[in-house]
Amino acid sequence: MTSMDELDKELLNEIQWTFPLVTRPFDAIAKKFNTTPEIVKERLNQLKEIGVLRQLSAIFDTRKLGYTSSLVAMEIEHDKLEYVASQINRHPGVSHNYERDHQFNLWFTLAVPPGSDLKTELDKFNVLKGIKKVRMLPTLQLFKIGVKLDMVDEKKHDVAPTEEKKEIKNVKFEPTEEDKDFIRELQKDMDVIDEPFVKAANNLGMTENELFEKMKHYEEIGVMRRFAAILRHRQVGFTANGMIVWKVPEDKITDVGAQLGAFPQVSHCYERPTYPDWPYNVFSMIHCKTHDEANEMAKTIQDQIHVDDYRILFSSREFKKTRVEYFVENSFSLEETVPAS
Repeated sequence: MTSMDELDKELLNEIQWTFPLVTRPFDAIAKKFNTTPEIVKERLNQLKEIGVLRQLSAIFDTRKLGYTSSLVAMEIEHDKLEYVASQINRHPGVSHNYERDHQFNLWFTLAVPPGSDLKTELDKFNVLKGIKKVRMLPTLQLFKIGVKLDMVDEKKHDVAPTEEKKEIKNVKFEPTEEDKDFIRELQKDMDVIDEPFVKAANNLGMTENELFEKMKHYEEIGVMRRFAAILRHRQVGFTANGMIVWKVPEDKITDVGAQLGAFPQVSHCYERPTYPDWPYNVFSMIHCKTHDEANEMAKTIQDQIHVDDYRILFSSREFKKTRVEYFVENSFSLEETVPAS
């Protein structure tokens, strides 16, 4: 954090949400901040080097691409936790994997491509020693998805439901081979150079304008959520990543979910199934710098949504955090003979 000044933080705020889809995007960003493209590129390359800026690329909607995904909670014997986590991480469909402070101490997301069965993939982990319970928690309703870490302390939003939901055209999308090529190309990390989209356009055999048109179309129909920067939370000081789980009365789930999704501080919000040993049905993610800040934020949110029964599960260890690479899968298997060391 010490090596970042106000301009760095302002730039990161900007490109997490809006990245110019034009031939010379860094010129457009420079103009907005009254600086030069050289300074913008130098800053962003430096932020990549120090590990703050993880990736600049298209962010796609897993479900729109025909993938099936689920959050999975496991109760693992404590002395086997690292081993089980490391084996689960080998699966190409596992993008996030955390230890959390709860009886269910391992939480990960698993996504599988069209034609694969999620339960079958999940069952492949059954050979691992130390797993006591498994709970599949797929999305029943999606209220919000989109991380934006507010880097500029003076500009922090009030904790209130002020965001409007982006309208998406409801169009069925079945990716062709051409679409798959496009998605494979656009999910790659973009170079911070004068004309960064030229390479992707050339690789796809299209003009830059055709590339931008297709990206805008993908965004309109919700296939691409946005083209933007993804940051490494912990490297920029957001170490208190809290999953607030709420026990919401059935008839209020949709209203409460919509309200939670409108808080700028909430990055993800979903309805998920319950179990006798897991009564919480609405999940919302917040990213804070301290546990105290997160607890205070949860209380402020609770006061506005009027749901009494909730708790925050903090991630205490990050075992894996990456992006699912779409349409590049290999089949996955776990052998029981994999050494535990």
